[in-house]
Amino acid sequence: MISVFDGGWMQSLFADAEAGALWSAETQMGQYLAFEAAWSRALGRVGLAAPDSAERAAKVIERFAPDMARLHADTARDGLPVPGLVRQLREAAAEDADAVHRGATSQDVMDTGLSLTLRALDDLLLTRLARLQSALSTLVARFGDNTMMGRTRMQAALPIPAGHRVAAWAAPLDDHAARLTRLRPMAERLQLGGAVGTRDGLDGKGAAMAAIMADALGLHNPAQPWHTDRSGLTDYGNCLSLITGSLGKMGQDICLMAQQGVNEIALAQGGGSSAMPHKSNPILAELLVTLARFNATQVAGLHQTMVHEQERSGAAWALEWMILPQMTMTCARALSAATTLCERIDRIGAPVT
Repeated sequence: MISVFDGGWMQSLFADAEAGALWSAETQMGQYLAFEAAWSRALGRVGLAAPDSAERAAKVIERFAPDMARLHADTARDGLPVPGLVRQLREAAAEDADAVHRGATSQDVMDTGLSLTLRALDDLLLTRLARLQSALSTLVARFGDNTMMGRTRMQAALPIPAGHRVAAWAAPLDDHAARLTRLRPMAERLQLGGAVGTRDGLDGKGAAMAAIMADALGLHNPAQPWHTDRSGLTDYGNCLSLITGSLGKMGQDICLMAQQGVNEIALAQGGGSSAMPHKSNPILAELLVTLARFNATQVAGLHQTMVHEQERSGAAWALEWMILPQMTMTCARALSAATTLCERIDRIGAPVT
């Protein structure tokens, strides 16, 4: 087992099925094929391919099932899957092969596929942020008037309403949702630059191609290619870490509140111990802390992906593939875990007598 997100028994704790499905090989291949089909049609529309040939090529691409064994071998040799995929597509298109991938580059395909994935992820994350806000509001309604000890620097300070602490958990979430919404145009944008980011090979029709492609795929159309400008994705990753960081604070508070002898919170379902059957461990609260710390460590790596050499970096780009998907999985799982945790709270503080 290499990753807790997709292997063995730990997957049941760390993984998120909905987010994981968006990163599956099948879904990613679907995104690449969506790009290639739209590209062929766009070539026909701007006159870079015969319209009937472009349409035939697009239809071949839409129903194409790649030889995955061959694609795996090609990826190991080429360093990415697109060259091997394009070879297979051109073979399948036969006499219409000139209408396949002409003027595009591998990074156009993969970055646009990433944008399509992040668009679906953003819908998921925003829905979960709203659901968590609702769960926290329910806690305030149920227990907000209870009293508990306020603590500063982990020392008893003055009594506070339980709703005050829950409100502190909820307070950043609206800002996070607004930030994520604001970043969507930077995360959900077409990539179209061609071999070196100049759109050579498109006979001066790159702008027209970009407009057609963005419309066909439902993505934002940036003013220029972003092959080596990863600042938008890095900012997006920062937002993911801010979300998990806020949820980690909530988890840390609940862990402390659940300590025996403190008993400021009662959880309906805790985790068991193999050696001490009297224990009920706050597993989901601990998970929020772990996920927050994991994403915080990934932010530094994501900043490293900004350092591209000249017009494209294989090393920096590949590092992004390793980091960003795990950060999105972490954020999605933290949101679902936080909501479930709220639903398992039976008591916060004590009623005022």
